Amino acid sequence: MAKPLYHPERDQIALSAVLDALSDPIRLGIVLDLIDGAERNASWFLDRASKTNLTYHLGRLREAGVTRTRIAGAMRMISLRRDALDARFPGLLDAVVAGARAEQGPD
Repeated sequence: MAKPLYHPERDQIALSAVLDALSDPIRLGIVLDLIDGAERNASWFLDRASKTNLTYHLGRLREAGVTRTRIAGAMRMISLRRDALDARFPGLLDAVVAGARAEQGPD
């Protein structure tokens, strides 16, 4: 049986941890992939980084309270903790996503 993963409670999510997690381009890209509300298998993000590097980045997002990881057999299902982030820091996620998309420019 897999060891339970740490997820901070909503009131334990720190702004500094969230901003630090979102400051990395790989982690920000993962959040942009999850912003539609879908839950995705961790392998979905392998185009962003190697498996080892991806494990690190997904862990940083989870420990900061940005994402939730659900273990489903051998798979790790990742989702954005949108409700928790919006309740804790209203408008922050929308501002970060809008800024990231503006930096990316038109598709």
